[in-house]
Amino acid sequence: MAASQISQSKLIGAFTVCGLVWAGLQAYIIHSFGFPWITAVNDAGMSALLLSCACWLINNNLKYYQPDKESYVYLLIWCAALAGACVAGCRYIMPLFNMGQVYFNFLQQSVVIRFFTLFLAIGWMAMISALWYSQLDHKKTVERKTEAEKLARDAELYNLRQQLQPHFLFNSLNSINALIGFKPELARKMIHQLSDFLRGTLKKDDQLLVPLTDELAHLNLYLEIEKVRFGHRLQTEISCDDKCGEAMLPSLLLQPLVENAIKFGLYDTTEDVTISVRAETEDQYLIIMIQNPYDPKTSRRSKGTGFGLSGVQRRLYLIFARNDLMETHANDNIFTTIIKIPQL
Repeated sequence: MAASQISQSKLIGAFTVCGLVWAGLQAYIIHSFGFPWITAVNDAGMSALLLSCACWLINNNLKYYQPDKESYVYLLIWCAALAGACVAGCRYIMPLFNMGQVYFNFLQQSVVIRFFTLFLAIGWMAMISALWYSQLDHKKTVERKTEAEKLARDAELYNLRQQLQPHFLFNSLNSINALIGFKPELARKMIHQLSDFLRGTLKKDDQLLVPLTDELAHLNLYLEIEKVRFGHRLQTEISCDDKCGEAMLPSLLLQPLVENAIKFGLYDTTEDVTISVRAETEDQYLIIMIQNPYDPKTSRRSKGTGFGLSGVQRRLYLIFARNDLMETHANDNIFTTIIKIPQL
């Protein structure tokens, strides 16, 4: 059973209890005027039955139609009409039970107070029903908005990941093409590594978060391919605390960061370059630091951060709704990227 159906059942149960209390109170008041209990119970039962029908009509109508501010006057008129119908019902039905002239006179004399009492009861029912269904509509609207935002977020995450793969794939294929002529064995090795890497990427397509150990294993496949491209010029240092091996992070998050480090660390120099990746946990965060040397005189970093940094920052925002999870520093010819992954 849906949550809204359970809530509706609770609402009906609450109004049933209120109706019984109302009928009991009315029977006691009529009995206090000197009428026997059978007469008081019949009068209260008939009034409660007619009131229940009126409340059901107005509740059922408000379930499908929510009045605006200008329509509340018509709602009050409708409540008054239903209260009048209930009073008229008691006025013309109760005499059929032949409960005596004294009761009939009492019934006629109490028409006005019965009308205002029923009007207040039906009005309260209308107000509570309007607030109840307005709240339900608002809740459904928020749920639809949340679902739409989630679909849009998932679509953007998918688009970001699809942007990543062609860039790396084209670079790898160009390198393979260059190796085929004079280093066919390296080209063959690189094809196998690329195949393993893409197979691992496809396995992660339906995973939002993965353990750090899995992410580092996938990163090593990528680095093996890059080492074939750059040879001895590319050196890597990867360190991970024992405690953070099972920490979770978005899948395929580290590759664009390391690719960015390789791009700005190796492309403008002929020297050997060491890319370091260090991971540790601190205060419910997985902290990963990626460093690469760069030459400020020749580096083209000022022309833009590329897909690597901007794409990662956008993914972190879409997943965790925070803009403070990535920071970069450039000191002493070392460029550092630090990301913090909340451990939920």
